Amino acid sequence: MESAHAHRKDEHLALSEAEYRQHQPVSSLKQVRLIHNSLPELKIDDVSLAVSDKNFNFTTPFYIEAMTGGSNRTGKINKQLAEVARKTGLAMAVGSQSVALKDPEAIESFTVARQVNPDGFIIANIGAGHNAKSAQQVVDMIGANALEVHINVPQEIVMPEGDTDFMWLDNIADIIQTVNVPVIIKEVGFGMTAETIQTLHQLGAQYVNVGGRSGTNFAIIEDRRNREQHRSFDFLYDWGQTTAESLLEARSLTDSPIILATGGIQDPLDVLKAQIMGAKAVGVAGHFLHTVLQNGPEGLIDEIENWQRQLKKLYALVGAKSADDLTNVPYILSPELQNYKEQRHL
Repeated sequence: MESAHAHRKDEHLALSEAEYRQHQPVSSLKQVRLIHNSLPELKIDDVSLAVSDKNFNFTTPFYIEAMTGGSNRTGKINKQLAEVARKTGLAMAVGSQSVALKDPEAIESFTVARQVNPDGFIIANIGAGHNAKSAQQVVDMIGANALEVHINVPQEIVMPEGDTDFMWLDNIADIIQTVNVPVIIKEVGFGMTAETIQTLHQLGAQYVNVGGRSGTNFAIIEDRRNREQHRSFDFLYDWGQTTAESLLEARSLTDSPIILATGGIQDPLDVLKAQIMGAKAVGVAGHFLHTVLQNGPEGLIDEIENWQRQLKKLYALVGAKSADDLTNVPYILSPELQNYKEQRHL
């Protein structure tokens, strides 16, 4: 019989998909409008989508973001996602492995990713409340190439069995200094401010994923899990900064870590806009999960390969031979996003 923690993973999966079907996310990057260039002077065949970084050698600037693992059912999803990652060349992050530190039966639901994709780029995942020893354990568990340390205060606040101790800075610093793979500090869908990013950078973080609102909403998911709660946390459903707002926050810094982005990414144009606004790479979770649940691994492979073809054409459309050229692409913001930028003095 599976543990209560494993059951929670199944609930997360089911509620995430149900919420996606009922209220398909609208990307906050719709508020960013790219300026058309009629003369890009570029051949599509000359475009490279490769991510140039000393630690992340991605052939594609988007990847399968952390979603699941911890139960038999979610382990099967991880197996499917790993198959997709292997066939498409995408990097893949697994969901939080904290359950596997307590429940040995849950380990296989994560190690399956490495078994299916032995040569792929796989990212381990643990919460900021854990120490450096546990962080190294989850890296070793799946032979990970990198580690995501997720920060998720609103989720813990709403979660019935959530943490109440958010003294995380020392843990984060120790993990960054100790773990033997690159570390990404990642929000889970509530966005980040320039101040948070700067604090993480001062701790030694080289990579920060702003994880903005507009995708999977864990305040909603945890609220719907809580059957004993007399009062709903529905007033927190729009808490935090969107992905677009978070990228503006990051862009305002003169000295910052390498920025990654996730949160509500729905199509290749969202990927392109996130990159133009400063993201080195872009994670996709809810949309890819929905696709694999509805159409199976082959359906997701088809979609990713289509995204790869389309993104190459979009690079050419804006006159970018590589990601380095995207910083020169002009854009304008919606009145709402411009207002946010001005009020935040970004």
